[in-house]
Amino acid sequence: MQRDTVSVTTTLVASRALSTEIEAVGTARANESVDVTSKSSNIVTAVRFDEGDFVKRGQVLVELDSAEARAAVAEAEATMADSESQFNRSRELFAQKALSISQLDQIEATLKANRARANAANARLSDTVIRAGFDGRTGFRRVSIGGLVSPGAVITTLDDTSTIKLDFTVPETYFYLLKTGLPITAQSAGLPNRPFEGKVTNIDSRIDPATRSVTVRAEIPNRDGALRPGMFMTVLLQGAVAQTLLVPEAAIVPEQGRAYVFVIDGNVAARREVKVGRRRVGEVEIVTGLKEGDRIVVDGTQNLRDGSRVSESTPPAEAPVSS
Repeated sequence: MQRDTVSVTTTLVASRALSTEIEAVGTARANESVDVTSKSSNIVTAVRFDEGDFVKRGQVLVELDSAEARAAVAEAEATMADSESQFNRSRELFAQKALSISQLDQIEATLKANRARANAANARLSDTVIRAGFDGRTGFRRVSIGGLVSPGAVITTLDDTSTIKLDFTVPETYFYLLKTGLPITAQSAGLPNRPFEGKVTNIDSRIDPATRSVTVRAEIPNRDGALRPGMFMTVLLQGAVAQTLLVPEAAIVPEQGRAYVFVIDGNVAARREVKVGRRRVGEVEIVTGLKEGDRIVVDGTQNLRDGSRVSESTPPAEAPVSS
């Protein structure tokens, strides 16, 4: 008895480019970030910045009381000048053999010590002027004129956000895909519908034995300052592109944990087991079981059995967009 013919829609298996996409989450960090502090306890005499200012490297942010430091510099420099005069006279006396070499060495050592004290006094004076260490944007001002600041107390923050560093973790199973220069796309819930493009700049030298993951760092240009340090971001990492066999997801027939497709040979459908790999929207990678050029069923599989006779058609082309 002749079997009924089943109408199906078929397509050819083709090799196409597919890249591995890795999804992760990370936290945005400034390219450079510091808490601006004082080295010593002192009184604030001037604040030279406004909150949120963009400042250049070396720009004065805060001035502290310098009266005592200036007096110490004057004293140290006077002592150093006296030592230099004594040393110059001593060299003349040594040339006239009126001074021993040991006495000259002692006077020279005193001069060097006094020069060091003068340099230290000048350094303490320079510490009364707090400057920006790099180009960046200041945060909230946490001091006022006349207030006492202590060593380590935060005066303000300074962040260079022209480039954002984004650290995220990737499972060890994807380690073979990782390399510097890979492109990434990141998004923040605080900036919806705005993707940010960047690239991988570094990969940690160690894999965490607890999580079996590796930390990856990417850098994202942030010229308009839209991204802020501390933002939670989702990351899509694009792996290397490779040619692979892709079939429509509708062609896969799952059964008891296995995957099958129907391959058309002449006008007969043959069920064939396949091994699937990566997926993307509407498509599945075929690792084994098919070859390029095979014709498979994409619509009508529910009515097929191994050996069914078929009447096939190809998927309809997209309708042209009317102008």
